[in-house]
Amino acid sequence: MKYISTRGEAAPLGFVDTLLAGLAPDGGLYNPVSWPRLTAAEIAGFAGQSYAAVAADILGRFAGDEIPKAVLERLCAEAYASFDHPAVTPVTQMAPDRFLLELFHGPTLAFKDVAMQILGRLYGHVLAERGRAMTIVCATSGDTGGAAVEAFAGLDNVRIVVLFPEGRISEVQRRFMTTTAQANVRTVAVAGDFDDCQAILKSLFADDAFAGEVNLSAVNSINFARIIAQSVYYFVSAVALGAPGRAVSFAVPTGNFGDAFAGYAAKLMGLPIAQIIVATNANDIVSRALATGEYRRGAAQATQSPAMDIQVASNFERLFFECAGRDSAATADAFRTFGAAGAMRTPPAVLAAMQETFVAAAVDEALTAATIADTRTRTGMVIDPHTAVAVAGADKVRTGAQATPLVIVSTAHPAKFPEAVTAAAGVVAEPPRAVRLRSGLAEEIDRLPADLGAVKTYVRAFAAS
Repeated sequence: MKYISTRGEAAPLGFVDTLLAGLAPDGGLYNPVSWPRLTAAEIAGFAGQSYAAVAADILGRFAGDEIPKAVLERLCAEAYASFDHPAVTPVTQMAPDRFLLELFHGPTLAFKDVAMQILGRLYGHVLAERGRAMTIVCATSGDTGGAAVEAFAGLDNVRIVVLFPEGRISEVQRRFMTTTAQANVRTVAVAGDFDDCQAILKSLFADDAFAGEVNLSAVNSINFARIIAQSVYYFVSAVALGAPGRAVSFAVPTGNFGDAFAGYAAKLMGLPIAQIIVATNANDIVSRALATGEYRRGAAQATQSPAMDIQVASNFERLFFECAGRDSAATADAFRTFGAAGAMRTPPAVLAAMQETFVAAAVDEALTAATIADTRTRTGMVIDPHTAVAVAGADKVRTGAQATPLVIVSTAHPAKFPEAVTAAAGVVAEPPRAVRLRSGLAEEIDRLPADLGAVKTYVRAFAAS
């Protein structure tokens, strides 16, 4: 299996090189030359299998012979043994046609763990095989950073720098990053928003000399392996609800669009997904783009769902590429225009292809809080603000009973956002042991301006240490 850039100006890579590269040197994102297709019988065969077994099967279709099957099965078994629920991503019924997919049972209580736990083990295996060391720089709006630190802390052949927007994430999110006390980890509070952090990250990759000097890699959802690892829970949850015998729909809270695109990837692989509802908070660039075709950056607003406080959704480029008939020249032109002007127009045919699967809804702060309270009243469940955005978005799109079951993608444990949950529902989400353990630990944080030169100097010094 080979992987190509959405912008078409980078040489194709194999799976391992794509894993280690993260972002393509032409500024694009890697997608496979062709998507593997699973038969209905293969999808049905996932019923009753362990989560780790399904993950190894799907990842193996992309890794090919670059990682032996037995190694991949072992790495997946180790990764998902770190979760506190035997099902890893259990499905809970909320209403007759509505279900909650709980993705917060990993070490840092967020969906990013599902991909990051296997990603860390893949990096460890591959780098040991090749005798290489790498510097990972990760931009986070809250959850990716903690999951990355948990997955990569203590690895001998990896240094990791996490950039997060100062003052724009919750204390619990921050502590999952800043209390590890491992020599190969640095956490940096950037004086800006997540889009500033992400722009710096992309600029680091655009500098070929710098990227080569520090052996740069990325584990944000720009890394294709993250997308495939996340596609697994779409298969597992859909099969639990009757797929492939019947189609399933999903409601996904989104910021950088990686989780939503992972669902689309599952559909491209043959999973019968009727609809993906993309729910955004006040930072509604994706919902506007899917509704009108105008992809226009605005100023990022701070909300009670901070992991979604994003105005540049990187993985939207992957969707554009696929819906444009894999036209890399058109994709490159569109996203370079967006990079320069902060806006672009999606061609009508491309938008129509997107709308065959996706529908979007934006949810404001008042409705988010009201949904947390209403969900507790109706179901007894306490949900976090990001999950509430998905529930509210689904309510906007779907009215009345539906024949197709809807899965709400619940991306974080409510204890990660205690202030928002208590303010909305008047309850205190019981903090799991992982939160309690970190509450009294000392934090290690460096601070930098939202300046590319300052970050380069910092990363260069750390990589050389």
